[in-house]
Amino acid sequence: MKKAGLLLLSSLFALSASAAPRATTATGVVEGVSEASGVTSYKGIPYAAAPVGQLRWKAPQPAAKWQGTRKADHFGARCMQPSLFSDMVFRSDGMSEDCLFLNVWTPAKSPKEKLPVLVYFYGGGFAAGDGSEPRYDGESMAAKGVVTLTINYRLNVFGFLAHPELTKEATHHSSGNYGLMDQAMALQWVKKNIAAFGGDPSRVTIAGESAGSFSVSAQMINPQAKGLFAGAIGESGSLLGLTPPMPLAAAEGMGTSFAQAANAPTLKELRALPAQQVLDALKTAKTWFFAIQDGYVIPRSPVAIFAAGEQAKVPLLAGWNSYEGHYKQILGDAEPTAEHFSAALQKIYGEQAAAARQAYSGDVKQAATELASDRFIGYSTWKWIDSHARTGGKPTYRYYYTRPRPGQEGASHSVEIEYAMGNLAGNKTYAWTADDYALSMQMQGYFANFIKTGNPNGAGLPEWPQASAGAGSKLMQLDVQSKAVTATDDAHYQFQETQAKH
Repeated sequence: MKKAGLLLLSSLFALSASAAPRATTATGVVEGVSEASGVTSYKGIPYAAAPVGQLRWKAPQPAAKWQGTRKADHFGARCMQPSLFSDMVFRSDGMSEDCLFLNVWTPAKSPKEKLPVLVYFYGGGFAAGDGSEPRYDGESMAAKGVVTLTINYRLNVFGFLAHPELTKEATHHSSGNYGLMDQAMALQWVKKNIAAFGGDPSRVTIAGESAGSFSVSAQMINPQAKGLFAGAIGESGSLLGLTPPMPLAAAEGMGTSFAQAANAPTLKELRALPAQQVLDALKTAKTWFFAIQDGYVIPRSPVAIFAAGEQAKVPLLAGWNSYEGHYKQILGDAEPTAEHFSAALQKIYGEQAAAARQAYSGDVKQAATELASDRFIGYSTWKWIDSHARTGGKPTYRYYYTRPRPGQEGASHSVEIEYAMGNLAGNKTYAWTADDYALSMQMQGYFANFIKTGNPNGAGLPEWPQASAGAGSKLMQLDVQSKAVTATDDAHYQFQETQAKH
């Protein structure tokens, strides 16, 4: 009898030890997975209702409650998107218009821990991307003591279509920016629910790369996201660039043209189309949908909002990479000679060509690469950092990332993500070296410190000084030998300021 009792006790203990972790959200109980690292993951949690049928092209609505326990052991579907980028790897459960899911990785052993939180927005030009991509995986960051989330948001025509009928139908009298509304809805979900995963809703940092970085700059001025985060990280890009968000009227015109190309000129017909047919119409319409100055999510010019100091008053860490662009984007197939560079500048800038050459002086290949990088994304990131340093009232930290992946020529667009998030091992394409892993540890350390304290500095890391507005700002050059330096590219941005259409 005694032996049987012991067996029963041991089997009950084994059962409780192996019981899957659970968390209770406002919409129901979710059951996650205990990872080998000690982190608990919860994948595919719906944070909003499926944006289908009459909810297509509407602000996100609350998710329905569920009975019992919902298994959160695999990623939800990725949002509708064409196949655009060869470096995107998805672990999602297919592709669907029903895609408003988020994923949580937490190191917390109880809901009482009140840990700092990171919410990461993926990149992909607002046209593609997914929270399941291995480069954004949250397990490594969670192991550093940060509750980490990735969230899905609507993309391309599903996320950013403006149309006169949509504007008329909306109570806020605007349309477009549904993807940005999704992000704000996810942040509202975090505020309500993250304590159940051991996170502190008052210590949320939002971060993203490329379109994700543009998104961070957008949430800093989105009234729907006000007060929902305490820090911001931007990797390559912002809405304060050479191509500002399109005014609503122009975006509505673009949406009307898209509807014609899709052979569905009315909103009723557009909503009746199968999702794949809407997606296929992108090829015919040849339209790239983007964030809109709609007077609602983006109330007015982002540059003007930051200049007036009306953005979120939170610490900002942001920067960009040394090879965001390529010299061939300026020179085409011409050899990188002084004559060819001058001819290319003449073609782009006309009577401003000499001023451009003066600003981008020195070695032609290097100068043309820097110009291509700035025209693409460098200038918009600089403008964001510079504006926030002027009016944000909180510390701003700037970086310049220069480490190429093994075998690559320079630090091109998006290569820093796996280093910052501690996910090099998840990318088998490259022969990572000890130097790569050392830089990743350092960069992840800076990011984790910033998420925890609003300051990237900490024990064992080279001192990262705050950025300042105007010429001669301090920044951190991130590479195998990371070091604080003074900006040497001020002439670039003085010239780009003369080109910007603010």
